[in-house]
This record gives sequence, structure tokens and C-alpha cells, in this order.
Amino acid sequence: MTRRLKGKKAIVVGAGQTPGDTIGNGRAMALLFAREGAEVLCVDRDEERANQTVAMIAAEGGRATGLQADIVKSDDANAILTTAVARMGRVDILVNNVGMAPTGAHGDGPVHVATEEGFDTTLDVNLKGMWLTIKAAIPIMRQDGRGSIVNISSLAAVAGDSMIAYMVSKAAVNRLTVAVASANAEYGVRCNAVLPGMMDTPMGIVANVEMSGQSAEAVRAARNARVPLKGGMGTAWDTAHAALFLASDEAKYVTGVLLPVDGGFTTRVGAVDR
Repeated sequence: MTRRLKGKKAIVVGAGQTPGDTIGNGRAMALLFAREGAEVLCVDRDEERANQTVAMIAAEGGRATGLQADIVKSDDANAILTTAVARMGRVDILVNNVGMAPTGAHGDGPVHVATEEGFDTTLDVNLKGMWLTIKAAIPIMRQDGRGSIVNISSLAAVAGDSMIAYMVSKAAVNRLTVAVASANAEYGVRCNAVLPGMMDTPMGIVANVEMSGQSAEAVRAARNARVPLKGGMGTAWDTAHAALFLASDEAKYVTGVLLPVDGGFTTRVGAVDR
């Protein structure tokens, strides 16, 4: 490791993951940040999942602690930052990775299928929760005169038609990112977003298995076939490495950027076959 985050204090919200046979974005980012020298506060609504990530970091000799929090509650969002400062002394990096795409009778779907419950829940978790954690972090980062916020958005912000609440929430995350970057640049606080495309993560595969009724193998094959870049789907490590760059001082002159990590998928948005 190059220790690109040596001495940094980082919060990864959503550092646990949906159960599955691959690694999720939040866990990959927490592990990679710790490998690169950061002390990490691993936050998740599920305390056990957060602590599993902490244990993995500790097993590699890294520094991390866990915290249970539900970011749709303002008190919990504020507690994340209070706890981070109490345990680590300051906050250099905030990664917002929490996201959901509910399926089933009370879930998301095309505009004529999505339920009101699914729409409200998705916007609460994917957008409101992210706003609340940023709102709590900004005063601390402004006072310190520095800070890097990395939001995990999605290719769905600019493409797709099957999960209206998820797509709208991620499009709003993009606008939130740019607004935060603009309002806080003069204080030395940066805000950027990563837009993962087709990823082989537990959330990406499980949600599509539930929605389509197909096997995980069939879902993987179909998703791989849609990716322009040779090799098919990316992994959580691709998301993690992009987030690492944006969080690090290597990106100290980068703010308000919406970075696709999608195997070239966005090159086809709006394209017409000839």
C-alpha cells in the first residue's frame, strides 16, 4: 500500500453490507481506506455488520471502530459526527454509501408500479439520510478549514427506467453533491460523487434476483453482457479505488465532480443505433 490516507480520520457510512458472496461498496471502501493509513469509523444501521468490517480491518493491522446509526434520524446523523470527533479527534473524510432499492409489494419499480411506501422510504434513505450526515459534518469541516465528502451515487441517476424512486433519489444525490461543493469550496471543504455502474455486489445482484425472479447466475450473465468495457461488471473495489482518489489529497483541486465508474456505460446514454 502507498499509504495515501496516512493519518487521515474517515467516516464510512454504510460500512456493513447486504449478505452475499461478493464484497459490497461500503466494506471495500472501509478496508481500502484503512489499508491506506486512515483510521475509520465504520457506521451501519446493522451493528453486527459494522463490527464485522471492523474485525476485518483489525485482522489486517488497521485501526477502526464501529457505530450503529440510522441516518434518516437527525439525532443519529449528528451522533455519527459527535462520536467521530470524540474517538478520532477530527473528521477529514466522510463517505456516504447508504442506499436501498426496495422490491416486492411495498417496493420500487417503474413509475406506474412503484408504491408510495417504496418511494418515500427510498427517498428518505438515499437522499434525506445523506443530506443529514452532510449537514452534521459541514460545521466541523468548515471550522477545520478542510474536509472531503464522497457520496456514492449511481449510474441510475442518468440512465434506466425500471426503478423510479431509486433513479430519482440518485439524480438528487448528484445535485446535492454539486450544491455542497459550490457552497463550501471557500472553506476548503470538497464534495464529489462516484457513480457506479453495473457492479457485482450483493446489493446489485440480490435486488435484481428478487425483481426478475431469475437465478443469480442468469442475472450476472445478463449484467455482464450489457457492459461495453471488456470484462463485464465491475466490483466494489472499483468503487473503492475511485472513492480513495476523491478522498485523498491527490484530489485536493477536485470538487463538484460526478465520476462514472461504469465500464463505459455512460458513453451509450442517448446513443442511437445505426
